[in-house]
Amino acid sequence: MSALARILVDRAHPVTGSDPRDNATVRQLKELGVGVYPEQNATTIQAITASGLKPIVVVSSAIPETNEELVQARVAGLTIWHRSDLLAALIAEQPSIAVAGSHGKTTTSTLITTLLVKADEDPTAVIGGIVPCLKSNGHAGRGRLLVAEADESDGSLVKFEAHLGVLTNLELDHTDHYSDLNDLITTLQRFADGCGRVLANRDCPILREHFQPDSWWSVTSHEGVDFAALPLRLDGDRCLARFYEAGQAVGDFTLPMPGLHNLSNATAALSACRMEGIPFQQLIPGLDALQPPGRRFDLRGTWEGRHIVDDYAHHPSEVKATLSMAQLMVSSGRSPLPSPPQRLLAVFQPHRYSRTQEFLEAFAGALQNCDALLLAPIYGAGEKPLAGVCSRTLAERIRQLKPELNVTVAENLDHLTELVRTHSRREDLVLAMGAGDVNGLWTRLAA
Repeated sequence: MSALARILVDRAHPVTGSDPRDNATVRQLKELGVGVYPEQNATTIQAITASGLKPIVVVSSAIPETNEELVQARVAGLTIWHRSDLLAALIAEQPSIAVAGSHGKTTTSTLITTLLVKADEDPTAVIGGIVPCLKSNGHAGRGRLLVAEADESDGSLVKFEAHLGVLTNLELDHTDHYSDLNDLITTLQRFADGCGRVLANRDCPILREHFQPDSWWSVTSHEGVDFAALPLRLDGDRCLARFYEAGQAVGDFTLPMPGLHNLSNATAALSACRMEGIPFQQLIPGLDALQPPGRRFDLRGTWEGRHIVDDYAHHPSEVKATLSMAQLMVSSGRSPLPSPPQRLLAVFQPHRYSRTQEFLEAFAGALQNCDALLLAPIYGAGEKPLAGVCSRTLAERIRQLKPELNVTVAENLDHLTELVRTHSRREDLVLAMGAGDVNGLWTRLAA
């Protein structure tokens, strides 16, 4: 929502909104000229319409029908758009690259944006995280292309008709919206059908079985795919890879990000840029500048010799990939951290009761790859609790699978902070994972 507001303001549209929080994002929007009301109630709409204005009201899926502002907007007869309607309108205005899939959307769209910026293409960007080279999640560029993250969580991405659709991978998630995997596949197929061209990850078995894109990419083989980047060396702080097009080696590059999943994201970004006609040699300068977006293995600081890292991982596959990357830093002695970590203390906050219930066994398997584990209470994200679904249930299953792993459950976030203080050691990598408010761990430790 804040990214959309930034772009509209830059394009000379008057924008107002409401947010009870006074955080950095809200302050930045105010500096740009966005009018921000501190409360969400009927008087906000009344104040805006008092002078005869009839604004379009844009809401996200997080806004319930009972929201006072939304109710008053309907009473006033105002046009109501879902967030996706506004993004769809922006995507339709210019050639657009829309990145969809279960994992890696934010990172891949960030990497595409970075490559285009460094290639002097100045794209417009609407991303779900902070793009380091822009220091923002939204940018109204003057170039030909728009890059957007296409969120599948509520199915609204079927409205997007992008010039190029990118599919990173696919597996069941968002079980609060999708009845089963087939439901999710059907939705992504509708998105793909609406795109002019489609680029997809051939290493994903579900995409391989159910989609027929215009181009494939891979990080496991250069045979039978249009683009590939095969790893020559994987370290805890980088990947050295060779890039292929139509089976032919084009050149080697060093990705300043560890992990095979990040190499796949970068390969998707390179491939998308090549499909849009950007010469490979023009993309090389941008490769050294590639960084993950905010909350993707984000070093928040060092507290008493412990490196505190924040990560958005909240699905079993994301957790597994993130822990694997972190363990590579411990084992290889190489990392982007101020000093090589000697041990991995994982901190995980389950996100949504429905997701925890659906993937309990998968979470239990994914969370074993660490030296010690702390679990925060489930972040409900507006959901009501489900009987028997809690972090203690998850902890018990992990202990059954790996009895030697030290697993501790926190009562609340304050208790979690104390557990980090007492369970961590100097030169530990303390990795806090989750899509909720566990990202405040660094602030609580440093207080």
